[in-house]
Amino acid sequence: MRKKIIAGNWKMNKTPKEAADFCRMMKEKAGSETAEVVFCVPFVDLHPVLEELKGTGIGVGAQNLHFEDSGAYTGEVSAPMLKEMGVDYVILGHSERRQYFGETDESVNRKVKKALESGLIPILCCGETLEQREAGITIEWVRIQMKCGLAGVSAEDMKKVVIAYEPIWAIGTGKTATAQQAQEVCHAIREVLAELFGMEVAEEVRIQYGGSVNGKNAAELFAMADIDGGLVGGASLKEEFSDIVHFKK
Repeated sequence: MRKKIIAGNWKMNKTPKEAADFCRMMKEKAGSETAEVVFCVPFVDLHPVLEELKGTGIGVGAQNLHFEDSGAYTGEVSAPMLKEMGVDYVILGHSERRQYFGETDESVNRKVKKALESGLIPILCCGETLEQREAGITIEWVRIQMKCGLAGVSAEDMKKVVIAYEPIWAIGTGKTATAQQAQEVCHAIREVLAELFGMEVAEEVRIQYGGSVNGKNAAELFAMADIDGGLVGGASLKEEFSDIVHFKK
């Protein structure tokens, strides 16, 4: 039985003080014995969030990393830096990184392998635009993203990876894929993982849904056979996040 994983993606929100204050308020409300809970925060918030959440069982993640350990990459942060801080997770290949900062399947793949090499757990994002959905190529598109993003990853390492399916048309728009639409794509992701790594591995991998997850729709989404939690955007910045963590089955 796969344990649910519910991760908040704060994006570019909250100063270090705001982050610490929020975590102080939320650490009891967002704690869970039945689901894994993670706050993925801006780089400048990592230290105060790690300090505030110490001993709570709530994981801390970054929102990006560079695929080299060090070097002349002004403004970048490496996997060893994150690992030494005590970070456990890192979001990779988010659609906003691809859209605004030119990330490609190739660069995301390098980041995934570097995260795994450094002992970090990648949350690898995939998803289609509205135009791609309307063109009927959602499944094909996501299969390509999976095959490219996971190239060269071993079956053993694959068990550590978390996949986040985020239909781009549902991120921050208030629109949400229906539970059936989300399940269809998450099932297709599990099928391609089985092709690449074998069914045993595919059954272990946790697949999240992201795209306007909130306290009202979480239970229906998480009840789907192939949806193992959520990558939560806007709602993770509010007290509502605890309603998602403690979704009623």
